[in-house]
Amino acid sequence: MANQLVIVFFLSTFLILANFTSLSQSKQTNPSAGALDDDDEDLSFLEEPEDGTTSTDPLIDPDLPDFDEFSGDEDDFENYNYEDDDFEVPSHDYKDEDDFSESIDDKDVVVLTESNFTDFVESNRFVMVEFYAPWCGHCKALAPEYAAAATELKGQPVVLAKVDAQEENDLAETYEVQGFPTVLFFVDGVHKPYLGQRTKDAIVTWIKKKTGPAVYNITTAEDAEKVLTSEDKVVLAYLNSLVGPESDELAEASKLDDDVNFYQTVDPNVAKLFHINPDVKRPALVLLKKDAEKVTHHDGLFDKSAIKEFVFANKLPLVTNFSRESATLIFESPIKKQVLLFATSNGSSKVFPTFVDAAKLFKGKLIFVYVELDNEDVGKPVGDYFGITGDAPQVIGYTGNDDGKKFVFDQDLTFENLKAFGEGFLDEKLKAFYKSDPIPENNDGDVKIVVGNNFDDIVLDESKDVLLEIYAPWCGHCQALEPTYNKLAKHLHDIDSLVIAKMDGTTNEHPKAKADGYPTILFYPAGNKTVDPITVDVDRTVVALYKFMKKHASVPFNLQKPTYNDAKESSEIDQKDELR
Repeated sequence: MANQLVIVFFLSTFLILANFTSLSQSKQTNPSAGALDDDDEDLSFLEEPEDGTTSTDPLIDPDLPDFDEFSGDEDDFENYNYEDDDFEVPSHDYKDEDDFSESIDDKDVVVLTESNFTDFVESNRFVMVEFYAPWCGHCKALAPEYAAAATELKGQPVVLAKVDAQEENDLAETYEVQGFPTVLFFVDGVHKPYLGQRTKDAIVTWIKKKTGPAVYNITTAEDAEKVLTSEDKVVLAYLNSLVGPESDELAEASKLDDDVNFYQTVDPNVAKLFHINPDVKRPALVLLKKDAEKVTHHDGLFDKSAIKEFVFANKLPLVTNFSRESATLIFESPIKKQVLLFATSNGSSKVFPTFVDAAKLFKGKLIFVYVELDNEDVGKPVGDYFGITGDAPQVIGYTGNDDGKKFVFDQDLTFENLKAFGEGFLDEKLKAFYKSDPIPENNDGDVKIVVGNNFDDIVLDESKDVLLEIYAPWCGHCQALEPTYNKLAKHLHDIDSLVIAKMDGTTNEHPKAKADGYPTILFYPAGNKTVDPITVDVDRTVVALYKFMKKHASVPFNLQKPTYNDAKESSEIDQKDELR
């Protein structure tokens, strides 16, 4: 009996040991199945300083924000919208403050403060309010236009008011004012931003569309003359009746456009003043503008959608001179593709007529824009974004805010070449251009150098999990991150499935690398490169970045803690490299 008990005990012990050995071997051969949890993994060696250095830069204030905002020419143009300088952020530097209203007759603009703001907005159905700062240059430019609009709208059911946000800081914070000028439009106490052009005519037209009838009647030649002399662009419908289905369609179309006033008439003499043949079959529609293309007749269906498309396609001139005022019209247009001519004021004279002739071919399909490069305030920043150098005229195709693709016109600026370029642009046959530094000849470092032209080969390699830092050379936070990033790359150097990389976002572009600020860190999991990358939003320490990668990597990996001999050998190699 005793011998039997000994045998049972021996067999039980053997089975337990065998199971333990099998489990241990399974963990070694399949790290993902038996790897330690992140909380249990010993990563203390990742935090150890190398050669007495730390991973943070003592010159960088730890209380600074997590990233450097884009500045100057490095702005991402999708957000820039041609209007990056169209407002100024609040500042505490009040040097050279001027009372910019001294010479402006703004008697019809109501001054609001925290004490009277709520009561005033609640007691007036329509109120436009400008939040300004006395030191703001854009506010100074808006002031005379705003005052003139207030005077012209006097007697209408709307009031224009202003708030000195410097003095009324709490009020500005209540309405989340983040730049100057900020203009809000209140209807029964509920506000929405005014994003239109900052001119008297644009403000007046926009407000009339919001507060008055959708369509105005013109019944006399005298009224017609007043409209033609006072407005830059108008729509007139020559109808059989001022009421009924035709008028209703016109009114519905008018509500879809904030920039153009719509009128209607049944008077043949009025129609003639608007360049409509009095004997034409009604309804007839015309758009008049004060530019080279003065008259455009609508020859489509007379319904809301067709009228809207006609007005949107034709209210811009054949070639729009880029300015702060025209930027909104360009980007609000349903026509998203733009062809931009970059030239100086002197250099444009020879090519501009050819550019206009080409624009006629693509009217309603492409927007043609002229950017004056020697305009330091507006033209130069746009030219810098597109990488325009020198004074020679250059043409770029741009897809607008949808995806921000750029297409370079690299031929002689002739009518036939522009025609071919426009047709290829419309038919999606052009190859997009992305900025790129030269591909580095030697890219064997722990951190791989990515440029526009090798992005696909390195970052979009489906067999690799890739961590990419998009940085700017001038970015202080990028400089502070560098030793941490280099240390992470050094520890992960021997893991074949991982790539640690960086790209200078100021000189390189790729549609899969969108940066909201510097540095931006993105992670591209292996086998899943068709979807957008994962934004890395963890603490910028070696341990935090390592844990993030381990959590999101498609290919499992384990990092072995280096032994003393490994560390010593690595140090000796580094010292030899330094002596070479």
